[in-house]
Parts: sequence; C-alpha cells; structure tokens
Amino acid sequence: MSKQQRLNQILDLLSEDGRVDIEAIVVALDVSPATARRDLNELADRGLVSRTHGGAVAVGSAYELPLQYKIARNSAEKKLIAAAAAELVADGAVVGLTGGTTTSEVARALGGSPALQGTPSSPGVTIVTNALNIAYEMAIRPQVKIVLTGGAARRQSFELVGPLVEPALAELVLDWTFLGADGLHPDYGATTVHDGEAMVNRALARAARKVALVVDASKMMQTRLARIVGFGELDLIITDAEPPREIRKAAEKAAAELVVAGV
Repeated sequence: MSKQQRLNQILDLLSEDGRVDIEAIVVALDVSPATARRDLNELADRGLVSRTHGGAVAVGSAYELPLQYKIARNSAEKKLIAAAAAELVADGAVVGLTGGTTTSEVARALGGSPALQGTPSSPGVTIVTNALNIAYEMAIRPQVKIVLTGGAARRQSFELVGPLVEPALAELVLDWTFLGADGLHPDYGATTVHDGEAMVNRALARAARKVALVVDASKMMQTRLARIVGFGELDLIITDAEPPREIRKAAEKAAAELVVAGV
C-alpha cells in the first residue's frame, strides 16, 4: 500500500466519528505504530487533522475531505457511472457538470468519447461547470468547449460558489446537467456538505432540460447538511450497484429512472 493510499484510508477512518487513534490505524491498515504516527503527523502538517495524545481529530465540525484525497476512492465504480452518463449525450450537446470526483470522471468520459467529436465549426460537447479542476483538464481538448461560471473558489472542492454564479446560469440552456452528491436519502433527496455548493448545483439543474444524479453506492441512505434536489427534480439516477429498496421506491414514485451502470 502506498503512502497516499494509507493517508486516504486514515481520512476515511477519521470521517466515521471525527477522531481516530493509533491502535485503530495499526489494526485497519496493518502498519506499525511508528508508521501510523508519521502518517498522522503528515496529515497534521497539511492542516487536515489536529493531533491528540495517541491519535488525531478532524479539523472543523463537519468533516470534508479535500477533492484530491477523494480521487482514488471507488474509482472503478465512478468510471462505470461516467461511461453510462456519457452514452446519454448527443454530439453537440451542452452539458452542465457540478464539482466532485464522479462528475470529474463524467467530464473525462465526455472528453474521450469518439461519438462527441463535433465538426470544424462546432464542438463535440460544451461543458458548463463551476469546477475549476474540470475546466482546467478539459480546456486542452479541441472538441470540448468550456464555459466556466464566475464565483469564489472553495479550496476543498475547487468549486466556484457565491452570488456571481446563479445570474450567469440563469442565462443558459443546457441539454443535460449531471449532479454529484455526498448523500442520497429517500426522504431528503440528494444532499451535500456545503450550502453554497448546493445552491449552485440547484441552479445548474434548473438550467437543464434533463437532470441526472451520478452517485456511487456508498452515498446511498446518507444525508449531509444541504439539500440539492429531491427525487421529483431528477430525470435519472445513475449508480454502480443495486440501490436499497427505499431508494428504488422513492425513484419510482417520482418517475425518476434508475440505472445501475455495468449491468
């Protein structure tokens, strides 16, 4: 296991209840106490945890991993979801993408799709996003046109948020918006950890003819601070495994199609 993989797993342990001790890391990762201490010290140096006697606690009351630490988690599942999403998009379409690891994979699938090559005078796909990392990665692809919203950047997620975003999106018409989320619950719909991101995500959804939620199975039956949209505002939910019965019933009641990628 690489050091980056260890750091990701320690952050996962920490996210469960906001604290972790050396002994738990040793057992979960099969490493020595000295390695566990060094890894915690490195995370503390990066400002991601606060060291305590014998362990560490999360920085802040609502623990949120920075985007770069989420990339490797459930990556195969996210790629399956992204491939299924890209198949829905027609050549020349305008697509809204929120920030997040799954939507980043959707952007890569769109940018690499042989069906979305466009013409010399028209792009294969236009991506409208508030995610700086998606815009940066896709901007070099000649068949992709990037429209980046305004706003103030969040360091945790590389997303632009704030009052400058919504007026810009109100002037646009999108064919699809693909939403990411930190949780999906039958009673509360799609949620995320940051209220500012939730507002932008809703604006991207309002601008689109069709809205799809792209979310891996680990987010099912979870809730976070801020609501994005309910099931009734979704045309499609794309995930990587058969969802819990309660999720499927909520989707059916709202007439939102549920797709399990790779099945």
